[in-house]
Amino acid sequence: MKAIELRRKYIEFFKAHGHKEIPSAPVVPENDPTVLFTTAGMHPLVPYLLGEPHPQGKRLTDYQKCIRTGDIDSVGDSSHLTFFEMMGNWSLGDYFKKESIAMSYEFLEKELGFDMNKISVTVFAGEEGIPRDDEAAGYWMEAGIPKERIFYCEREHNWWGPAGETGPCGPDTEIFYDTGKEKCCDECSPACSCGKYLEIWNNVFMQYNKQKDGSYIPLEHPNVDTGLGLERVIGLLQGKKSVYETELFSDIIAKIKELSAAANDASCRIIADHIRTSIFMIVDGVRPSNVEQGYILRRLLRRAIRHMRKIGFNQDAMKELLGTYLNTLEEMYPETRANENSIIDVIEEEKNKFLKTLENGEKEFSKNVQRAKNEGKTKLDGQVVFRLYDTFGFPPEMTAELAEENEMEIDMNEFQELFKKHQELSRAGAEQKFKGGLADHSEKTTAYHTATHLLHKALQIVLGEHATQKGSNLTAERLRFDFNHPQKVTPEELKQVEDIVNEQIQRDLVVTCEEMSLEEAKASGATGLFENKYGDKVKVYTIGDFSKEICGGPHVERTGNMGHFKIKKEEASSAGVRRIKAILE
Repeated sequence: MKAIELRRKYIEFFKAHGHKEIPSAPVVPENDPTVLFTTAGMHPLVPYLLGEPHPQGKRLTDYQKCIRTGDIDSVGDSSHLTFFEMMGNWSLGDYFKKESIAMSYEFLEKELGFDMNKISVTVFAGEEGIPRDDEAAGYWMEAGIPKERIFYCEREHNWWGPAGETGPCGPDTEIFYDTGKEKCCDECSPACSCGKYLEIWNNVFMQYNKQKDGSYIPLEHPNVDTGLGLERVIGLLQGKKSVYETELFSDIIAKIKELSAAANDASCRIIADHIRTSIFMIVDGVRPSNVEQGYILRRLLRRAIRHMRKIGFNQDAMKELLGTYLNTLEEMYPETRANENSIIDVIEEEKNKFLKTLENGEKEFSKNVQRAKNEGKTKLDGQVVFRLYDTFGFPPEMTAELAEENEMEIDMNEFQELFKKHQELSRAGAEQKFKGGLADHSEKTTAYHTATHLLHKALQIVLGEHATQKGSNLTAERLRFDFNHPQKVTPEELKQVEDIVNEQIQRDLVVTCEEMSLEEAKASGATGLFENKYGDKVKVYTIGDFSKEICGGPHVERTGNMGHFKIKKEEASSAGVRRIKAILE
């Protein structure tokens, strides 16, 4: 079975069980400032998991393109990926644990043909105030999993949420495949990281609403949110030891080896994964920069280019390698071929910039070697090694090799200490960035969401219809709005935009929502962003006689209480894209 067949089987199975298919959202989340990328299938569905009705109904299924960057440095082994596909099915206040568990078991056994004797599951062990999930365990036994392969685990393993300090949350049940490895100890279980058990599916049961006082109240309409990793499962079904041996990567790695003088598995995997992820970022509008999504894209591309250099890859053949990528990706992700020129241009430009940076790094290295020799040293300080890594992108292995050529060593221990501190700071920053994982839907962010619609329309009135939205980012303190425009917006134009938005707020326009087909929405004059993400039915939000957009919400009921709109800053975001930061006073 190929990966695309696995995806089709999954979608068709759940459609046959009453689910409506919805399309994958972009890898850059819309209006969610708490995450840089869509990290799970549930991210685009947050408003609906919180209670807003979905236009496609209560049973949904899809495949979602996801990016997770917490383990970039682990890519190179047999399993870590930064881009992956998560297949999912959801119940929005419809079925719950019994049906979810039964469908998961049926799909694994009858559709995929798994040996169910190799399947184990975990359920929530319970804690003070929340009972252990004997209900889920009972349904697993009813489905066919024996008691000895059902493990009770603590909160860190089998609990989800809430997104913030309060809100929907609940226990989950995780499904594991036994790889056949020996147990690492008598207590070995799916909670162990020894590699015996491989997680393949996670079913989250949102059944509680956490209160400010820390108590948990049962939800009136509990939800189910599931995720099954395509790459991991197809690797198991094909009997591969690594996801990189499947057809998703085999042609790419073969091409890298063809274009490289000294290819090794780790470097090939890093190049294959990082450029693949970069392609999806570029398709969804990300460009290399020194902040946020652009920084991650730059980091991935530069790490890939470093490894190309390391294994003697012919950098002039980058376009040839990208051609292999697009051939591999086209069937499953036709949007990659549609963006072929942008992908090649962005990667080629960043490659050329970084190769020049590498030259500068080599000059910096030579200066430090000479200084060390003048001081009678035979070892480069760890601080020098770390600066070459952090500022110029030199991996310590490259610095060590260059040092050896100059009859010197490097202080690897000091470097490792500095690198460890750097990782801790990075993770702390990421935890702050990703805290909660999802944007809140407070009164203020709802007002800002509505303001983006007013701003979007005002920009098109003042600048022209080309000024379409490229992305937005909202917090409770401000909005950030990216749009297409070839030059800086003048102060006079910004004042016009500001006045138009405030005029609509003062008019106290009524905001209405209608559900209709995508064709009806277009015929009605509604504008839409990322049209490939919409399903057969959409929500159209109309703001008086001023604006009409396809959107998931949430929005205010009337504009009159939104406050005074003020633009604080206008700047370049990337080539041909401008950015406005504004507040509601």
